[in-house]
Amino acid sequence: MKSKIACLSKNDEFKKILSGKKISNKYFTIFFKHLSNKNNNKLNISFVAKKKLGNAVKRNKVKRKLRNITNEAVKKIALKYNYSYLIIAKETILKNNYQDIKKKMFSEFNSIK
Repeated sequence: MKSKIACLSKNDEFKKILSGKKISNKYFTIFFKHLSNKNNNKLNISFVAKKKLGNAVKRNKVKRKLRNITNEAVKKIALKYNYSYLIIAKETILKNNYQDIKKKMFSEFNSIK
């Protein structure tokens, strides 16, 4: 069964998540927090690629890469649907390969449990 991934849309939601807990590594930073008005049937997750990463093509490539890894994580790991997540990419994500980033994201999602 394919789960539905929903993006955060309101500025208030972003501010609430940024005030929550965070996990950081050399590829990305994950902010997560339980939101009270959240639908538990969908996974709320958003990806941010700052302009520091490069032009729009590079930023979109980074977000696609993170989305693919998250889709795989949803299938293989039991993510908590009662949390909302915000993933902010760092510059080092452009220089490293997909498998290293995937391993790191899986280990970070497992540590959130």
